[in-house]
Amino acid sequence: MGQLVSDVTSILNYRDSKKEAENERQKILADMAADEKEKTNLVKKTLATQRAKYGASGASSNSMSSGAVLKRLKSETEAPYKEKRASNVEKLKKISVSKPNLLQSLLDKFEDLVS
Repeated sequence: MGQLVSDVTSILNYRDSKKEAENERQKILADMAADEKEKTNLVKKTLATQRAKYGASGASSNSMSSGAVLKRLKSETEAPYKEKRASNVEKLKKISVSKPNLLQSLLDKFEDLVS
């Protein structure tokens, strides 16, 4: 009877752990999506500010490479988000739940009884 209770408890604990892990994964993925949106908005805002500065100083878009400006601005604003994304990916990799092996549990109990 004790083995049955132990097995049922381990299965219920596994289900709870699995739900918690899934919730944690969803939270991390939502954070990553929000970070990506924030990064995109920041790049757009920075680019608009830069264009306004160049326009106010009398520089025309013909005299500068807008692609180079965009690339530089994107790399400058993207750096902190790359680090955050990498840490979130590592967190996702670490989230795991081990499934209870009831057969191995029974065999271990049987070996204890026999010895």
